[in-house]
Amino acid sequence: MTDPTDPTDRRRRTAVPRRTAVPRRTAVPRRSAVPRRSAIPRLRGRTRRVTPRTHWLLLCVLVVTLSAALLLQGYTHHMFGITSDDVTGPRGRADTVPGQVARGGPVIANAAGSPHTARPKARTIALTFDDGPDPVWTPRILDVLRRNHVHATFFVVGTQVVAHPELVRRIVADGHQIGIHTFTHPDLSRLAPWQRSLELRETQLAVAGAAGVTTALLRPPYSSENDALDDADWSVLKQADRAGYVTVLSTLDAEDWQRPGTARVLANATPHGRAGQIVLMHDAGGDRSQTVAALNTLIPRLKAQGFRFTTVGASVGMAGPVQRAGLGNRLQGIALIKMLQLGDWTIRLLGVLMYAAGAISVLRAAVVLVAARRHRRLRTGRRARPWGPPVTEPVSVIVPAYNESAGIEAAVRSLVASDHPVEIIVVDDGSTDGTADLVESLGLPGVRVIRQRNAGKPAALNTGLAAASCDLVVMVDGDTVFEPDAVHAIVQPFADPGTGAVSGNAKVVNRSGLLGRWQHIEYVVGFNLDRRLFDLAQCMPTVPGAVGAFRRRALLALGGVSDATLAEDTDLTMALCRAGWRVVYEEGAVAWTEAPASLDALWRQRYRWCYGTLQAMWKHRGALVQGGAAGRLGRRGLLYLLLFQVLLPLLAPVVDVFALYGLVFLDPLRITALWLAFLLLQLLMGLYAFRLDGERPGPLWSLPLQQFVYRQLMYLVVIQSVFTAVAGSRLRWQRMERYGSLRAPAGAGTPGEDRPPRVPA
Repeated sequence: MTDPTDPTDRRRRTAVPRRTAVPRRTAVPRRSAVPRRSAIPRLRGRTRRVTPRTHWLLLCVLVVTLSAALLLQGYTHHMFGITSDDVTGPRGRADTVPGQVARGGPVIANAAGSPHTARPKARTIALTFDDGPDPVWTPRILDVLRRNHVHATFFVVGTQVVAHPELVRRIVADGHQIGIHTFTHPDLSRLAPWQRSLELRETQLAVAGAAGVTTALLRPPYSSENDALDDADWSVLKQADRAGYVTVLSTLDAEDWQRPGTARVLANATPHGRAGQIVLMHDAGGDRSQTVAALNTLIPRLKAQGFRFTTVGASVGMAGPVQRAGLGNRLQGIALIKMLQLGDWTIRLLGVLMYAAGAISVLRAAVVLVAARRHRRLRTGRRARPWGPPVTEPVSVIVPAYNESAGIEAAVRSLVASDHPVEIIVVDDGSTDGTADLVESLGLPGVRVIRQRNAGKPAALNTGLAAASCDLVVMVDGDTVFEPDAVHAIVQPFADPGTGAVSGNAKVVNRSGLLGRWQHIEYVVGFNLDRRLFDLAQCMPTVPGAVGAFRRRALLALGGVSDATLAEDTDLTMALCRAGWRVVYEEGAVAWTEAPASLDALWRQRYRWCYGTLQAMWKHRGALVQGGAAGRLGRRGLLYLLLFQVLLPLLAPVVDVFALYGLVFLDPLRITALWLAFLLLQLLMGLYAFRLDGERPGPLWSLPLQQFVYRQLMYLVVIQSVFTAVAGSRLRWQRMERYGSLRAPAGAGTPGEDRPPRVPA
């Protein structure tokens, strides 16, 4: 696509009169030579002004919300996690642990003041289960307890509560007691005080949201019996006491987490003597089939020995450690659960999308490379088939120009230097910088200047079509320099009478600096590889305005160049395909064009390109259900554009966010390896594309940097374009700034003189 020549919305039509009665190739009704003003700068809805700030505000809200959900999900699921129920390290000093606590009962209260402990009553067993709830083992344990009419205490992990809130509700409904076991099962003694508070508060809110209750019972992860407490553990208990918690340790550890066998679990959980016990078991964290089997034997056996089973609170005479949650806590808890569930769902979705995007990218790379290789063989290999007899008839070259004084001389001189007979028509579209005067002052042979009031690029092209005397026309931007053989090369495919348009090979001339190199890479690797694929698939969607050739009578049959979209070249190409004309790519027709030299200019150019392409796709969506050439355009070209130029870029920022998430919370080595593999794939594509285009591979060193700036910019362009299209906003023509970096071939304009090409470095 090319840069616009109209800086305003003041566009008037220039009619393209019919020179001869040209037979039409299809039964498509002939349009008027003067296209009516269309409502298409939007895709749907009425035209209204929508400020870009609204779009960016919405996008920022979505990104911030997604990032916050991922940060919370990453912290709660991957910062710590359940690793083991064993003590995490050797016991430290216990200088600050009160002796009455170290030698006291397993229930510890008022740790921050005057600590006291309590033991279960004689012949009383309080079964406790840590790390749940688990969707497999918790229901089975609950079934065993119900059959034996036993109540127990479940110390739940917050992440498990969020994942299975219905099990927490069942625990409470069955009369069991709830205690908290932190949110992510970390060793609290190794956390900062604020992290401890967060762990306890989040778990409490999760329980409130899931079951509508709060609890004062806490069992720190990796805890065991009183005499194992050290100074770090004691600081945790004191902080928990200040937060309103009573700490519950154990007197018997079944060690079921080691899965030593049902008999061993049963022996470890069986008390010796008549003293009351708090038995530590687990209902989650792995295979708990041995726990379930041991319970089926343990409960009846101890009941037969005169033991009774109850909750922790009842075993030590605590008054109501579990209370109904207040409305505020319950609402906050529900919000926390929903947010984390959304985060879990988002992570799963992003994982699927990331792998899908990767698979699609690899598939696209393979298809494009295979197509490029086959295209090369068909065009330049030993078995290459010529288009037909050489095309030597004169060609009309139309140069629409609006304020192109910086580069128009180089452009016109390069056309005069062509080794093919041409007439050159420069249509000055109301320039205010003396463009027309400059061209006239050159006095070049075969160059005609037509002046008109500012009416827009499509109108300027239509004026040129009306004035052209040749059936073959080449359309050139005012900032483009042709190689001497480019015109001859681009018209050779017209030897096939079914060819209606030919796309040339546009190259970036101003490659200095990173931005220039990145655009050079994009032109060679992106645009030209895609054009080879489109050529083979016979579904070329765009002949770029910088270097494109057309059969004049085919354009007149369509009614000339329409201004219904901002991408008039794409719109025109799609219309030709739907009319049954063949559109091909001729890589030997090389032209040099200026690329934007600033991010702002690049943004405006690509924004117009992308928005105009969306308009053209919407305008020609009927091709999806048509047959023949139109059907190939619809089901091949349009779907390809939709998938790789719209949907994939829309997902790209999400994939980038997930990649950052993976680096922080998942496996950074794996994420880095995937990124390097993706980069290697792009590098291989780049090397092959540069080889096909006869380019030096030096600029490819900047490819890794391109992934961190340029790629994101292009994605944002697509997002902004889609927002604008959906909102029904009208986008105005935006002219790119010219830099005067183009030079004409040496000796251009001097008849009979050798004219070697001036190939930009």
